[in-house]
Amino acid sequence: MKRRVFIAASLLSAAAPALAEIPQSSPIRFANDRWAVEINPTTLALTVKPTGAAAVDLSRGVVDHAVSDLKVGNRVASWRWDALFEITCALNGPDLDIRITASAPGEIAVIEQPAAAMGKGLLLPISEGYYIAPADAGWRTSLDGDERSVNDDLSLPLWGLDHGGFTLHWLFGNPFNNTLRFSAQPDGLAIALKHEFTRLAPRTPMVMTLHLGGPDLLAGAKRYRRLLIEQARFRSLADKIRATPSAAKLIGATHLYLWDNGFLGIKDVRDWPDLLSRLRNADGLAMRMRARLDRESAALIRTAPQEPAPYIQRAIITAFNAALTDLARAEWQKEEVDPAEIVAAHAALRDEAVAAFGPALTRNPAGWGASLSPATFAALKSAGLDQLWIGLGDGWEGGLWHPEAVRAAAAEGYLIGPYDSYETAIPPGQRPDWSTAQLGRAAYEGCGVIKANGTVTAGFQQTGHYTNTRCVTPLLEARIPPIAKAGGYNSWFIDVFATGMVFDDYRPGATMTMAQNSTANVAAMRWISEARQLPTGSEGGNAINAAGPIFAHGIETPGFGWGDAELRKDKESPFFLGNWYPPDRPSVFFKAVPLKEPYRTLYFDPRTRLPLYQAVFHDAVIVTHHWAFDQLKLANVATERALTQQLYNTPPLFHVSAATLADRLPAIVRHDAFFRPLHKRLAQEAMTAFEWLSKDRLVQRTSFADGTQLIANFADDPRSFGHHALPRRSVTAIIGGRAAHMFKA
Repeated sequence: MKRRVFIAASLLSAAAPALAEIPQSSPIRFANDRWAVEINPTTLALTVKPTGAAAVDLSRGVVDHAVSDLKVGNRVASWRWDALFEITCALNGPDLDIRITASAPGEIAVIEQPAAAMGKGLLLPISEGYYIAPADAGWRTSLDGDERSVNDDLSLPLWGLDHGGFTLHWLFGNPFNNTLRFSAQPDGLAIALKHEFTRLAPRTPMVMTLHLGGPDLLAGAKRYRRLLIEQARFRSLADKIRATPSAAKLIGATHLYLWDNGFLGIKDVRDWPDLLSRLRNADGLAMRMRARLDRESAALIRTAPQEPAPYIQRAIITAFNAALTDLARAEWQKEEVDPAEIVAAHAALRDEAVAAFGPALTRNPAGWGASLSPATFAALKSAGLDQLWIGLGDGWEGGLWHPEAVRAAAAEGYLIGPYDSYETAIPPGQRPDWSTAQLGRAAYEGCGVIKANGTVTAGFQQTGHYTNTRCVTPLLEARIPPIAKAGGYNSWFIDVFATGMVFDDYRPGATMTMAQNSTANVAAMRWISEARQLPTGSEGGNAINAAGPIFAHGIETPGFGWGDAELRKDKESPFFLGNWYPPDRPSVFFKAVPLKEPYRTLYFDPRTRLPLYQAVFHDAVIVTHHWAFDQLKLANVATERALTQQLYNTPPLFHVSAATLADRLPAIVRHDAFFRPLHKRLAQEAMTAFEWLSKDRLVQRTSFADGTQLIANFADDPRSFGHHALPRRSVTAIIGGRAAHMFKA
């Protein structure tokens, strides 16, 4: 595998000056017109002094190591630690490049950054990015004692420090196997960095760069972007569209998740007495369906009146759809899964259901279905929503029942695709409702990630096994094409692959490093987008996998509170997010709830948010919220989220169903009306600046490469900037120096 290391080229060029041997304990000093750097070779203690500014003790040093072979030139030094590690440091203009190699597996402490090094604030790319002041009690409490994986828990492999007139930024050339540990101190947050040289790839170097930037808070993100471009590892949105032309439809598209995509909707029943009579039939499909019902649903169908009340109608249709889907699953969920059987099972049962129940239903089966029906897409189009990405939240089964509806959405100009997943494999016979995880016994037993201690890594929610992407890729390539063709899909969403969750897999004979896992994830997403011409998105959007997805869900609002019982389990709590029912509006997605502290302030206080991710990838990955938190979900931060999303020029995301569309459509249209024309203008433009325009940080501005500016006023009162009046809770688009568009939350 070709190693992708940021500073290899710069270190080679730095090695040209002759190196002289000096006493092993002597401090190493480099300087240029920008700054001076002093390094203790015994501990890697590090002090930097930008020209004209005070010195910063950036690392107090780790435990003492035995130093040998110390050689120092004008701007490069190298030495050995304990005869196990070789360290090279090189000063190249505003960059101090550090490279550590090992002769054997092991873990090494690298940095001990004292809290005082924070300066005015810590710049941390958790999701989009945050500015954390030393006195921020919420973040200090939240991060105290935390260990964070650089590749998984940070959206970008970097962190920064604001010192007013200058900034300092740590960038990782090798983002894998690095762990940050935070500890709260009276003067801020201290950060310790350690790196593991694994036995899978012990000689892969630990590579990082300390970058001296100006006062621009985005300087580190911009430097990282330049490094990606210099090394041809930056895939722009333009590059992705050239490879997948239909991805251009994502520019300006609001994102919707569609629910209640079963076989029938209430609107499809023409004759309730006849339908009930047919459901009570003693044999045939009705009998097989009744055998799949729970006791309550079976009793309901047996005792329902000839003209049932609306709530009974809803319950009957829910039971009907569940039973039919359960029958289909029973046909294909076997020891080994044949994708052709998935398609065939749905097609055969659809034909059988049309024959068995059609006389009681409306005449055209192509129009059946509650949400996944041509009527839904006609309504969206009539509302003026010309560009949408539509995801089927409950998976690809809906399109197999209603391919005509999926094709109707495509005919309206929309991209539509299912949620799909290959990151967890479960044993046959377990959780038949989790269709995407039914990968067959061979995958369950042979593709699970093996930890260094020889145990298998438990899958999502401790179910099944997390999988080796290289192992399940043949299953992905076998399953997606027939389902996409049969269902009429013209887009795809694959779970997890764009997050930073990658593994070292120690399976004998099939090992995989984190870097190889990332490469496989990117390759899989590109295969779906390019070989199958299905514009593909994923969860997350983390930098290590950003070359793969064209769009991603989770950067603007991440998933959080997974272990918080008040959010996830306590149904009596006012903060309980909800359940996965009813099917026409699962409350976990549709019920608006207030967000409790500390999450409200930590994640959504606009005064601490920082568009670090956008500074790197605005014109490369179209990112929005995690699907758990659409625009309407979190009632007491809806305004802050809407304004931030418009300020960063990222798409709105909503959950909808036939039952909720009328109520939600006005909000969708209002968000879309501001977002769509601006995204068409800015989607392929880099974000070039972010500024606070008021002392209270409630007036903020983003700028883009074409000169467009977006100014948000988060305050409850009107503000102004220059000659621009800024209404309360609004975003104003400045194009050519003039206010061209305005959004009011």
